[in-house]
Amino acid sequence: MKYSLILIAIACMFVGCGDDAVQPKPKAFLALEYPDPVYKKIDFPCSYSFEINDIAILKDGKVKQPCWVNIEYPLLDGTIFITYQPVHDNLKELLMDAQKLPLEHTVKADEIEGDTYINKKKRAYGTFYEVSGNAASQAQFYVTDSVNHFITGSIYFRSKPNYDSIVPAANYLKNDIKHLMESLTWKEDSLSSQLKEGILK
Repeated sequence: MKYSLILIAIACMFVGCGDDAVQPKPKAFLALEYPDPVYKKIDFPCSYSFEINDIAILKDGKVKQPCWVNIEYPLLDGTIFITYQPVHDNLKELLMDAQKLPLEHTVKADEIEGDTYINKKKRAYGTFYEVSGNAASQAQFYVTDSVNHFITGSIYFRSKPNYDSIVPAANYLKNDIKHLMESLTWKEDSLSSQLKEGILK
């Protein structure tokens, strides 16, 4: 009798758990929350300045070009890479190169959308490209005054592209890029100092 009760109890356990065992588990991703952005103006001896998020760090670009900088986000494990080119009768070529960059991600991208940015007061004109899918970069942009200055930028994460898992961080950085574009100003009096290398720590 004692052994019969034990066998019945074990059988009930298997029956009770059977339904749960065959149920497929839903696909889940880590829910990440980041602090509300607090922006501060970055002023350095280049022909442009802008505002960045307080959680970001501005560093020299790894490629030693004057006024190429990286905006690093340790908390998000990502970086916004900024390049600067002076315009010398080559605006058309610079525009073509900047517009080609998003197309390089079309193989793995699900969708690429471009939004035009125009600020006549600041003499800033450009385009913000938003990339969806497992592309290497989730957003790219360029801004120019059409006469002297040309800036490009792009987001990269230090991990294998998996859009579903990095989408919260990607969206956060996309908002920071938009703010960077809107806060960007040109500094005509610093044209000569942009030729100096190692200006950032």
